[in-house]
Amino acid sequence: MDPLSDVLSLLKLRSYVSGGFDAGGDWAISFGPHDGIKFHAVVNGSCWLSVEGELPVQVSAGECFLLPRGRPFRVASDLSVEPVHVSTILPPKPSGRIHTHNGGGDYLSIGGYFTLSEGQSELLLNVLPPLLHIRDRPGSATLHWCVERMRQELLEGQPGDFIVAQQLATIVLVQALRLYLSDRTTEEAGWLSALADKRLGAAVAAMHEAPGQRWTLHTLAREAGMSRTAFAVTFKERVGLSPMEYLTRWRMMQAADRLTSTRQSLAEIGLALGYESEKSFSTAFKRVMNCSPRQYGRRQGDPGVSGLRFAPEMERSPSFV
Repeated sequence: MDPLSDVLSLLKLRSYVSGGFDAGGDWAISFGPHDGIKFHAVVNGSCWLSVEGELPVQVSAGECFLLPRGRPFRVASDLSVEPVHVSTILPPKPSGRIHTHNGGGDYLSIGGYFTLSEGQSELLLNVLPPLLHIRDRPGSATLHWCVERMRQELLEGQPGDFIVAQQLATIVLVQALRLYLSDRTTEEAGWLSALADKRLGAAVAAMHEAPGQRWTLHTLAREAGMSRTAFAVTFKERVGLSPMEYLTRWRMMQAADRLTSTRQSLAEIGLALGYESEKSFSTAFKRVMNCSPRQYGRRQGDPGVSGLRFAPEMERSPSFV
């Protein structure tokens, strides 16, 4: 798999389509903090989006937005309209259908959210901005097709429609991330940024494909087709970590997954990921994950513990996005 697919698979991405929102006249809805990534695709009309700490943006038909950081936000026909909280107009649980507000007819959107493995979700969320506004432009055809099919599934009420809509939502996320990558500037840091650079992306892909190989700065630079010095400097600037720091972090993400999904021993996991002894593997794991491999495994196995958290858990409000 490619690195983006690797990460999304490792994070056990699941998509949920809350339904559609058909509004008419003047309206404004506020949302509290949320977990995971919310998405919202505008089918007809336009809306204003105001995310806490960000400048308001207008989102038009054919465009969508993702909210990876869980900040409170507001969606409105006009920002001067007094908002009502989403819980007062929508059912507490996703309906998978289109909800009409103020008679509908002027604005239609479809939305939902994505959940990620809680103990490792920061691997993706921390490298994304609070708001991803995906504008309508060449290359958006697949995104448009998926949103239209989601609308049809919600309207027609065919057997299995909710499952189909969920799978389409996953494609929407991947397409949105692709479009976001193609627009990124060189000043932005994070492993996702490296994928937009063919040379750095080749090195990242090599590390993902063979995390247990005895990589050195020299061999990784060779994968990128760069000199060792240029590769080290460029990688650090774009990713925010040195190549070897990134490699260690990716190995520990793999280790965390194996600790909870396989019966491999610590020595077997360490050896598969390039560590010659259980001690060296455990030391590296504790440095990155802030606990020993055994402690991590016990926490994940405890039904009263939902995973290592890197941020306070936030309530999920009912929503159409």
